[in-house]
Amino acid sequence: MTGQHADGIRRRQTKTGSSLLPKILAVNKSALRDAILQKLRADLAVLTAAALMARDEAISEESRPENKWDTHSQEAAYLAEGQAKLAAELAASIELYATQTWADFGPEAAAAVGALVGLKPAAGGGNKVWFFLGPKAGGIEVEFDGARVLVLTPSSPLGRLLLGKRRGELVPLPGRGNKATPHEITDIA
Repeated sequence: MTGQHADGIRRRQTKTGSSLLPKILAVNKSALRDAILQKLRADLAVLTAAALMARDEAISEESRPENKWDTHSQEAAYLAEGQAKLAAELAASIELYATQTWADFGPEAAAAVGALVGLKPAAGGGNKVWFFLGPKAGGIEVEFDGARVLVLTPSSPLGRLLLGKRRGELVPLPGRGNKATPHEITDIA
């Protein structure tokens, strides 16, 4: 039985006892993009406010140095500059995500930028983890279809590890005590 859900994901449902096991067939990438954009815009608003506050502190009359060892104003200026650079990077990420279109991945496709990748522990048990291979803004986490999705970039160690992998392949994910836990790629959408 296949159906289209309000969240934009088509699922095939298989009865196993009294439970239904969903299998992702196609993902509404624009809904995922919207979730990422919403998170990036919220982060940009917070960072912009912090940068403006640090700038105001740097140029405040009260921050004027009282002696040659007083570096409060200079430190605030460095902080404001760093936050402004981060805000510019976030704005560039927002522009990229807002204009990018993402391809759908077929059943035999290899993971690439734009792929939503699901992994589960190879030994069974445990929860499925979801990653989106994005071009920028790695490290942000969004809610999508009731699951947490972590954005990875191809330059991150895990992003590099997932690139080119296919369904059924095993990937070692960091575990407790610096011990890698093998996970199987179950979904690439």
